[in-house]
Amino acid sequence: MPTDQSSTDSPTGVINAVGPNEVPNPVGAPAPGRIRKNKLLGRRRLKVSDVNVVDKPMLKKAVGGTIVGNTMEWYDVGVFGYLITTMGPVFLPEADKSVQTLFLLGTFAATFIARPLGGVVFGWLGDKVGRQKVLAATLMLMAASTFAVGLLPGYAQIGIWAAALLVLLKLVQGFSTGGEYAGATTFVSEYAPDKRRGFFASFLDMGSYIGFAMGAALVSVLQLLFGQAAMEEWGWRLPFLIAGPLGLIAIYFRNKIEESPQFQATLDAQEAVAADAAANDEAVAKGPIGIVKAYWRQILLAMILAAAANTVGYALTSYMPTYLTDSKGYDPVHGTLLTIPVLVVMSLCIPLTGKLSDRIGRRPVLWIGAGSTILFAVPAFALIGMGDVWSTLAGLSLVAFPVTFYVANLASALPALFPTSSRYGAMGIAYNFSVAIFGGTTPFIVQGLIEATGDDMTPAYYLMATSVVGAVAIYFLRESAQRPLPGSMPSVDTQAEARELVATQDENPLIDLDEMPFDDALAPDAVDSREPELAKA
Repeated sequence: MPTDQSSTDSPTGVINAVGPNEVPNPVGAPAPGRIRKNKLLGRRRLKVSDVNVVDKPMLKKAVGGTIVGNTMEWYDVGVFGYLITTMGPVFLPEADKSVQTLFLLGTFAATFIARPLGGVVFGWLGDKVGRQKVLAATLMLMAASTFAVGLLPGYAQIGIWAAALLVLLKLVQGFSTGGEYAGATTFVSEYAPDKRRGFFASFLDMGSYIGFAMGAALVSVLQLLFGQAAMEEWGWRLPFLIAGPLGLIAIYFRNKIEESPQFQATLDAQEAVAADAAANDEAVAKGPIGIVKAYWRQILLAMILAAAANTVGYALTSYMPTYLTDSKGYDPVHGTLLTIPVLVVMSLCIPLTGKLSDRIGRRPVLWIGAGSTILFAVPAFALIGMGDVWSTLAGLSLVAFPVTFYVANLASALPALFPTSSRYGAMGIAYNFSVAIFGGTTPFIVQGLIEATGDDMTPAYYLMATSVVGAVAIYFLRESAQRPLPGSMPSVDTQAEARELVATQDENPLIDLDEMPFDDALAPDAVDSREPELAKA
């Protein structure tokens, strides 16, 4: 089991809830505010009991339980994205094809309008009542709303109200999704050992794209079995209805996981010294507004990085089926089938890039994602434009390459920008506002630009522009690989590693004792003995 971080080795326990003024500024400038008491009294010495030793079986449960939620979320994204050309006649039969496509792309984008609100609400709740409870609630809401889409009457039954109800359900899905990714990344990052956080967190995105590929494969099989006419009449409902039993299975696994040890330590410390915790973390006390005021620089940085990565990601997953069908003349079945092998191979490679970031750092791997987007965007769309199957697969692969390096590392890089006590809330705000403005709207914006300019290369220019801005943001990103999360004590795989970490704490460049969330009320034996004057003061 994880080492109890409120061990009696420290007279007052370990406090993981630190205030905004106690966390280093990720973009390089020192945070203003009061000087910590342990700097005045002397440096607190790291003890073995301070280090969290990961419970490996519980870590596996945590990763598995969060993966199923992300898989469920992206299964819905995949199903809806690949049924856009099929569902148009169901909800707007009297409109021409371009209007039907824009409506459904706009409906997809509407999902992301509700995501910021969900991120704020669920993020605040996640920092108050715990990650696990909120993640279970978001998954239930997502599964129920996806299932309800499959029960919707069409235009032939209730007229324009059918389209209105579709938009409403997509808004509910967006609200629930707002708490999903931010909570999942926070949860796994807090569970994982510091030296392998990138590897374990990357499994979330592997599950996401596997879920997308599952949705796409199911739609393809149904199209081949029943044909386009039957799909428009009733077959489009089946993938959404299947979300019901899939959701029940996912909820079962998610309810099996326990609260993250880092957050549980924070809760324990807050209960033990509630008044001190409230005074030290004003951001938590003031809710989302306080979080934004305290961490606006980190939030802005996270938004830019999420925008750059998700623009490429959603272009590959949610827009490509429509692009291949409407702009390149593929029928809906082949437009779907061509992307599936690319998605599967990319999904399997994501943990490898996550592991790479643990070795060489988050920033270098993110640089590869941004740089390859800028270099490969034009050749990718040029290859797709040739119209051959081999060239289309090659072009899709060039788009997938930067996604593999981008998304695998956001899950570990972004949570490391924020302290434990505010991490879920800050992630919910940063990630969901970014995806709402840039990521989820990518299909709609790009299709609109193509319609306005008549240039099929517009998507390439759009992706290049967002990655140029993303590259600038990576420059200001603080490296977090192999380091403890802000507001958390070190997390390791074994007791032996914990003892080695304590023994080498003074010369270890990955450990900064001034950033550790020690209790300010230091006992004499907790002070660095080599600083007697400070200790006496």
